[in-house]
Amino acid sequence: MIVPEHWLRSFCDPREDAAALAHGLTMAGLEVESCHPVAPACSGVVAAQVLSVERHPGADKLTVCSVDAGQGPLQVVCGAPNVRAGMKAPLATVGARLPGGLEIGQARVRGVDSHGMLCSARELGLSEDHTGLLELAADAPPGADIRQLLELDECIFDLKLTPNRADCLSVLGVAREVAALTRAPLNAPRIGPVAARIAEKLPVRIEAPDLCGRFSGRVVRGVNA
Repeated sequence: MIVPEHWLRSFCDPREDAAALAHGLTMAGLEVESCHPVAPACSGVVAAQVLSVERHPGADKLTVCSVDAGQGPLQVVCGAPNVRAGMKAPLATVGARLPGGLEIGQARVRGVDSHGMLCSARELGLSEDHTGLLELAADAPPGADIRQLLELDECIFDLKLTPNRADCLSVLGVAREVAALTRAPLNAPRIGPVAARIAEKLPVRIEAPDLCGRFSGRVVRGVNA
């Protein structure tokens, strides 16, 4: 079971770091098979807005883009088919290091200077998608560090649950366990009662009241399975 650290901490946020939490959960019987960051290490990658897109004078499949990375326009040569004016995408600036050790430098592509590289999800180690640029949210501020913007430094817990711990088959269930282990407060969501809208009732007979002290149920209609 995959549990994102930030989601877990939204319910229970103890002082322990990710490594300590992983060890504590494992010692409590919830084996954490791995605890790893969302994405591999990279630096110098920021959000950028594409200001304009023009055809490359010397290559049919390339474009020359003007992008704003927070410090004025930069010229970047791009080969992605989905690049367009107005969109926001990750920009590996000059000097950036991408997963795999690739260092970005100022280049001259088919006679045109390029000051950085607009990135796909695969180039950032987020997925195998290399069909186009990774499009960022419209409100992403130009110049924002991509690791902070996309929360790429947070950890992902991979839990190996045994059949007897079905209570932890949710992030809230794991948060309850963390609260019990660390004595940190549990911020459980408030869920109000849902009033019955169907007056129909089905007969229920408890034949072994010594084994079943209460039975509750509700009639549900119109479920599209």
